[in-house]
Amino acid sequence: MRRLAPLLFLLCSSLTAQSQVRTVEVRTPRPFGYFLGDLVRAQVDIVVEPGFALQAASLPQPGAITYWLDLRTVAVTQASEGGGSRVRLDLTYQNFYAALDARALEIPGFTVTFVSDTDKGATTAKAQVPPWSFNISPLREVQPPAREDPRTYLRPDGRVASLDTQPLVVGSAGFMAMALLAFAGLAWDRTWWPFAKRGGRAFAACLRRLRALAGRGEDEAAYETALLALHRALDETDGRRVLADDLPAFLTRNPSYARERAGLAAFLDASRHSFFGPGPAGAMRRLPLADIVALTRKLTAIERES
Repeated sequence: MRRLAPLLFLLCSSLTAQSQVRTVEVRTPRPFGYFLGDLVRAQVDIVVEPGFALQAASLPQPGAITYWLDLRTVAVTQASEGGGSRVRLDLTYQNFYAALDARALEIPGFTVTFVSDTDKGATTAKAQVPPWSFNISPLREVQPPAREDPRTYLRPDGRVASLDTQPLVVGSAGFMAMALLAFAGLAWDRTWWPFAKRGGRAFAACLRRLRALAGRGEDEAAYETALLALHRALDETDGRRVLADDLPAFLTRNPSYARERAGLAAFLDASRHSFFGPGPAGAMRRLPLADIVALTRKLTAIERES
């Protein structure tokens, strides 16, 4: 009787561990119709007693299972069900077996461990997931019938319906016409060619002239030409001659340029010193040509807004 006691203890322990794992069920979408390179998915449902938690380290790890089978992903979800705990494993394998004929291949099973921690210690239970199989088919015949011309083994090119390109051509022409109209509007607004000489944009024309003069450096003749160009732009904008004393009246008639009062006053003062004073050398120190170009650029922006 003493000799049977250890055997009875082991038998009871085994039955207790098995009762802690209620069911193990493997489901697959289909057992057939797989080819080389296909993904094989399986869903394993394990129901255990309450309080048992899955040991993540016991799960199969992604990687090569055999020379022809890889485990790609393992996803785990757990939920309560019927007084127990349901653990669902979503497994994705990939098949690399190049079959020469239709045959069944077996995916090996594995063991998953569950642990229940209590005040009296930890209890473990193992769930054995059984192996399951699927059928694989070859991609081609092992020995196709002999033919005189090897090219006949190839499938002919499929027929493709002719594409009517007229809607595409009409649509492209329409979009091109709209783009040209938009560019023409921009060129008209910026007084680009061929609208460079249109009226109402005196400061824009002056700015193009000053940019050409700015490349001549500290040239007194170029400086006086720049002064005259800006004078003519002011005169054309106001419709009359504008001198230094006329600046307040000019700004009254053209209030949008009032924010450049200081710049216009400095320009008219430099013009007076150049033409009626010591000469352009002193005026260039008061207001360099670069400052005149910058002032004209601001006046051009105001002109465009107006």
